[in-house]
Amino acid sequence: MHLVYPAVLAALLFCTGVYGVLARRNAILVLMSVELMLNAVNLNLVAFDVWLSRTAEDKLHSGQALTLFTIAIAAAEIGIGLAIVLAVYRARGTSDIDKLRDTAEGHEPDGPGGSGGLGDPSGADGPDSDGTEPPAAEKAEATA
Repeated sequence: MHLVYPAVLAALLFCTGVYGVLARRNAILVLMSVELMLNAVNLNLVAFDVWLSRTAEDKLHSGQALTLFTIAIAAAEIGIGLAIVLAVYRARGTSDIDKLRDTAEGHEPDGPGGSGGLGDPSGADGPDSDGTEPPAAEKAEATA
């Protein structure tokens, strides 16, 4: 078998993984796309190891050994990644990466109860409706 066939298949797998990482919003699908990319690298390692062992008469098979290490690291990565995704899902209620990025940057999403802007319609950052200033404890609570 020619070296071109596994190399083209690995390139297609890797491109599919890159597309999945860049286009998907669900964290689970992003982790699956990273696994596709790692599998493409493993396919290249094994294919080039077989090709080099034929040409160099080398029986060490270092590409296949490196592939086993990569598979072990990928299994650990997916286990830790899934644990993190589940913890974030339990804490935030979503695994949408865009919404998680907004909460990490400190922006609250616009919802039915909040304005999302600087002007608070409740008047918590300024004088009350009767023109008096709120007590200091309420001011500290409003700014916190």
